[in-house]
Amino acid sequence: MCGRWLARALAAAFAAGAVAGRAGAADVEVIKAGAVKSAIDLSGLRCSGEAGSVFQRTLENDLRLSGWFTIARGGAAVAADGTCAGGGGALRLDCQVRHASSGRVYVRRSDQGAADDARRMAHALADEIVRAVTGKRGIASTRIVTVGRRAGRKDIYMCDADGGNLRQITRDGVVCLAPSWSPTGEFIVYTAFLKGFPDVYRIDMNGFRRTRVAGYPGLNAGADVSPDGRRIVLTLSKDGNPDLYVLGLGGGQAARVTRTRFAAEASPSWSPDGRSIVFVSDNSGSPQLYVTGAGGGGYQRITLRGTENVAPDWGPDGRIAYSSRRGGKYRVCVIDQSGGGDTEIAADHADYEDPSWAPDGRHIVCSRTENYRSALVMLDTLGDSPIQLLAVEGDWYSPAWSP
Repeated sequence: MCGRWLARALAAAFAAGAVAGRAGAADVEVIKAGAVKSAIDLSGLRCSGEAGSVFQRTLENDLRLSGWFTIARGGAAVAADGTCAGGGGALRLDCQVRHASSGRVYVRRSDQGAADDARRMAHALADEIVRAVTGKRGIASTRIVTVGRRAGRKDIYMCDADGGNLRQITRDGVVCLAPSWSPTGEFIVYTAFLKGFPDVYRIDMNGFRRTRVAGYPGLNAGADVSPDGRRIVLTLSKDGNPDLYVLGLGGGQAARVTRTRFAAEASPSWSPDGRSIVFVSDNSGSPQLYVTGAGGGGYQRITLRGTENVAPDWGPDGRIAYSSRRGGKYRVCVIDQSGGGDTEIAADHADYEDPSWAPDGRHIVCSRTENYRSALVMLDTLGDSPIQLLAVEGDWYSPAWSP
C-alpha cells in the first residue's frame, strides 16, 4: 500500500476475491522564520571508547533532530561538560549542562549501563536537555512503527525516532497496514491479511504477542486506539456498507458511529480528548475529511481544498495532519480547527502520504514516494528541511509515531 485511501485499496482486494466471505530560557539564534534554535557546545563532554563514540554521535544527532539546537564549539549559549567512558562492555556517564554565561545548571545526569545501552542513554539525555532548556517535550526516546516491504514481503517494523535500531516485529510476509499505538505505548493495533482477508490485530510491545481484536465477516481495517486505551475506532462492513464502529478492547458489541448507504468511511483518528473522530468519506463524491462525535450523530466536512484529502492524524495540540492531492501530487497538510485554514508542510515533485504526529506536536513522520520507491521522512512544521529516516533497503509506508 502506498498510502492511498484505505477503503479504496481494500475494496480492490474484495473485487479480486481476497476477502471473499470476510520558548527557550537560553540565548537563541534565529535560523529562519518560525524556527528558533539555541547553540549548544558539547566539546566539554569527553567521550571515550567505541560505546562512548556511539553515545556522542547519537546525542548530537538527537539534539539536531529536535529542531531546537545547533551544535557549536565555543561561544554557544548552552554548554555541556563531563565524561562518557566506555570499556569492558560497560558505559558510564557523568555530565552537566549549563547556561554558558550565567552558569545556571539545566541538567545534572549520571547514568550507567552496558555498551549496548549507548543509544538509549543518549536519547534520554537529549530529551532531558530539550525539556530543561526549552520547556518542550523531547522525542529522542520515542519510536516509530511502519510497514516495510523488503524482498517482496510486507511486515511490521519498528525503529527509534532517528531511524536507527531497526527491528522486525512480524514475519508473515503478507499485506499489512495502518499500525496505531496505544496511548501508553504498550501495544499497537494494525490490519493484516493473515488469513487472506483483513482483520485487526493487537501486538503487545513487550514480547510481541499477537491477538486478533476484530474479525467480523467482511472488512475489518484501519483501527485507531482511543486516548483512554480502552477502545478502538475502525472500519467494518459487517452490516453491508463500510462504516465506522467503536469497539471495546475488552470485548462487547461494536457500536456503529456512521450510517451512510452509498459512501464508505475509513482512516479514523481520535481527538486528544476522545470526544470526536476525524475520518475519510467519499460521501461528496471524492475522499474528504469529516469530523463526528465519538458516539455518532451528525458530521461536518472540514476540507475544502484538494481533489482528495485522506489519512488524517489528530495531533496532541488539536491540529490535524493529512495528505491532500493537489496539482497531481499528494502533499502533507495541517489544518487547525480553531481557525486559520490549512498549511502545506511538504510539497515538491514527490508524493507525501500517511502523516503521523510526533508527541512534541511539532514534527511529523510520513512516507515519501518517488519513482515507485517509498522512504520515511521527518517533517518539521516550524520550517526545518525534511530528513530521511531508515536509509536501508526496502520500501516503507504507513508510519506511526509512538506517544
